[in-house]
Amino acid sequence: MAELLNGQRRSLMCGEVSVKHIGTRLTLMGWVHRRRDLGGLIFLQLRDRSGIMQIVFDSDVCNEALLDKASALKLEYVISVTGKVRRRVGDNVNPDMKTGEVELAAEELKILSEADTTPFSIGDDGANEALRLKYRYLDLRRDKLQKNLVTRSKICRITRDYLADNGFIEIETPMLGKSTPEGARDYLVPSRIRRGSFYALPQSPQLYKQLLMIGGMDRYFQIAKCFRDEDLRANRQPEFTQIDLEMSFVDREEEVMTLTEGLLVKMFAEIRGVKLPEHFLRLPWKECMDRFGSDKPDLRFGMEIQNLDETVRNSAFPVFASALEQGGTVRAIVLEQGADNLSRKELDRLTEFVKTYKAKGLLWYGLGKDGVKCSFAKAVSEEELRAIGAKLGLKQGDIALIIAGADWQTAAVALGALRCHLAAKFEMYKKGDFASLWVVDFPLFEYSEEEGRFVAMHHPFTSPKNEDLQYMKTDPARVRAKAYDVVINGDEMGGGSMRIYNRDVQKLMFETLGFSDEQIADRFGFFVDAFRYGTPPHGGLALGLDRLVMVLTDTNNIKDVIAFPKMQNASDMMSDAPSEVEDKQLKELGIKCEVTDD
Repeated sequence: MAELLNGQRRSLMCGEVSVKHIGTRLTLMGWVHRRRDLGGLIFLQLRDRSGIMQIVFDSDVCNEALLDKASALKLEYVISVTGKVRRRVGDNVNPDMKTGEVELAAEELKILSEADTTPFSIGDDGANEALRLKYRYLDLRRDKLQKNLVTRSKICRITRDYLADNGFIEIETPMLGKSTPEGARDYLVPSRIRRGSFYALPQSPQLYKQLLMIGGMDRYFQIAKCFRDEDLRANRQPEFTQIDLEMSFVDREEEVMTLTEGLLVKMFAEIRGVKLPEHFLRLPWKECMDRFGSDKPDLRFGMEIQNLDETVRNSAFPVFASALEQGGTVRAIVLEQGADNLSRKELDRLTEFVKTYKAKGLLWYGLGKDGVKCSFAKAVSEEELRAIGAKLGLKQGDIALIIAGADWQTAAVALGALRCHLAAKFEMYKKGDFASLWVVDFPLFEYSEEEGRFVAMHHPFTSPKNEDLQYMKTDPARVRAKAYDVVINGDEMGGGSMRIYNRDVQKLMFETLGFSDEQIADRFGFFVDAFRYGTPPHGGLALGLDRLVMVLTDTNNIKDVIAFPKMQNASDMMSDAPSEVEDKQLKELGIKCEVTDD
């Protein structure tokens, strides 16, 4: 039967006990992690969030009743144990354990809560993920997850302290707002009072934080919960958290970027002891795409994309000639010392890999130990091969992987993905390396074939570059944005922009996106109206808290840094959400459900 504390208090957490407490009488509380019964001597490991402490029930100290009680303990029982700290001796010392020099000689024991056999062993990283998520409260007892969540808490504390020191105030924005469909799919919440109407959960606090600037709040931040009804990935969840900030009376990207750098430098120093550069590299979007095939390039390794257009301009090889005739490109990356490390079967797999990125195929040319290794050698002259090798700086043992395409961006993206795939496969970077940069000068618009119009690459409130305003009506594809993304190790950690604060420019932006006056009024009327009453120049940024924690804890799965995450189908295994609701609830909302296969 469970016992009561009756006012008993814990002296320390398990992981806090050290040699300085030898001879001190302490009360510790936690879960039974391990147990060994040697008859008159019972060892158990007591675990809490801070670590593990060895407890000894010794017949020299304990009476028979206490030994019997200790013998009945099972794994995951919650107990309170009181005794004196003593030094471990001989083989009993555990140098790999934080508390490995000491143990607690038990004198009293209370069983606070008994436990059934758990569906998987606590601490078993290899247990089935679906099972661990179903019993997430048990999975949370794992040391790794607890450390990740402690790190997440520290990141939030550092953020609050840093931004407060820089004049920001924390303000909460609404969770129930208006649906403004321009971007990802909204999560909708039906209204009981206004039947047939819906709130939307925020994809970001974008409009509200800009309204706070119009409201004179000057510098705002929020650790904000956001929601997007989109497909999940390893680093994406339907509900996520971002460090959101906005500041007034700024019109240069550098002002927001410099402030953010200071936060990230502080964060990495305090969490990992890593010194990031105080001033991150800045690379324009077009240069990133040309060199790395990505707008979030990983700079921990080289293998940059190289342009072969001029080298093969007069080639008779149909693949090269056709690509260039159609205004396309021929580009390559070089895998150093890869000619003999990639078999034909592996090269065929890489060909299928790039096809998933819409490339038509993959060519290769290597200098292996047994001679030239080339998929198109019979179609070109030796002179042309030598010219390609010279252009790429090909050395003995290297192999060039080449894509010819009618669209430069498709070729670049496919090679960029291949570059990262090979870097991971051949371990071209070390765990614990960090490479940071800002990607700037994004296009303001991108053309959507699906919608048949230009859409905002970031969002409709991003300011165009001053010098590109003249092209808004005549050549939207030419307009660059005052936008910036911060990238660490090939992952976008966050992004932001200078905002439009001139109502004429905002109207022009909406018109370029194809919105009618009626659509503007319906979707953004309350926001546009606010521009009539004096709007300061302003800009801001949002950092993905979940992704930051992933990078700082060396995990590649976002579920490892969120207390109660969702599965790939956006379901919660533990609570069985989403689930059906009672007809009575639907009736109150004026809703009927018709489930279709669409």
